[in-house]
Amino acid sequence: MNLDLEILETEKVNSNSKSIDVMSTIEMLQVINEEDKKVAFAVEKVLPAVQELVDEAHERMMRGGRVIYIGAGTSGRLGVLDASECPPTYGVDPTLIQGIIAGGFEALIKAKEGAEDDFALAKQDFIRISLNSNDTVIGLAASGRTPYVIGGLDYAKELGAYTGAISCVSNAEISKHAQTKIEVLVGPEVITGSTRMKSGTAQKMILNMISTALMVQYGKVYKNLMVDVQPTNEKLIERAKRIIMSSTGCGYEEAAKYLQSSGSDVKVAICMVLTGLSRGQCEAMLNDNLRNLSRAIRSLKSKDAVPPKD
Repeated sequence: MNLDLEILETEKVNSNSKSIDVMSTIEMLQVINEEDKKVAFAVEKVLPAVQELVDEAHERMMRGGRVIYIGAGTSGRLGVLDASECPPTYGVDPTLIQGIIAGGFEALIKAKEGAEDDFALAKQDFIRISLNSNDTVIGLAASGRTPYVIGGLDYAKELGAYTGAISCVSNAEISKHAQTKIEVLVGPEVITGSTRMKSGTAQKMILNMISTALMVQYGKVYKNLMVDVQPTNEKLIERAKRIIMSSTGCGYEEAAKYLQSSGSDVKVAICMVLTGLSRGQCEAMLNDNLRNLSRAIRSLKSKDAVPPKD
């Protein structure tokens, strides 16, 4: 593979930070801040490609598929981070959205030299999790040329899984190995080649968009509330009550009563408040609508249904 790094936007010298080593602290921070402001605009330009990837992943997720992020170094860590936040935030199984990093979990805190250059390593990682054709694999590489990611995308394609690639350079090598390519061009880093900065920020923003959009489509959100929160400690119990109050307009005591009578199921509690139906009826209605509360409430428009209060 061509290792001519000078052709990569992420490796070019940033003229705005050439003198950063002699700047005052506030001058340094202002330069970094000004460069960071450019990231959101760069991400905006690739939203159609992000939409395509989300829609393809959602279609497969509804067939029982998973979303797998793969990457090395900073990119790999960002994938693991985004995936690991989904279970506590949305109450999903940890396998639904997964992050795999070259070199394994030890690489999260200590660099594993050579792991990212191994084309065959991702295949071994995918075999361990039984990757299949219903899954979506999203390769992450700021430089767009990581062999580990390329090998993983190629193996995923062989199995019939859907593939996406997120990089921060134009004409990225990994784009040639994926069905959906996302090339978010943030320009030269403040510190030349330090892609944990703007490139990392761009990747994190896009991963947040992907996982959040998928969770909304998966029925984990009602209005803009995390209705699949698991009330497993005092803080989360209080959060659950606040979610019930916010989504239904009921008071604190009523929310506490419905949370208890629902079996600590926030979705069921909200349904009970809004519809006046019993716990069993709400559970059945949710199950009929794939546990999607928004869809279940809308289903009450049928002539025999009890109209919702909201």
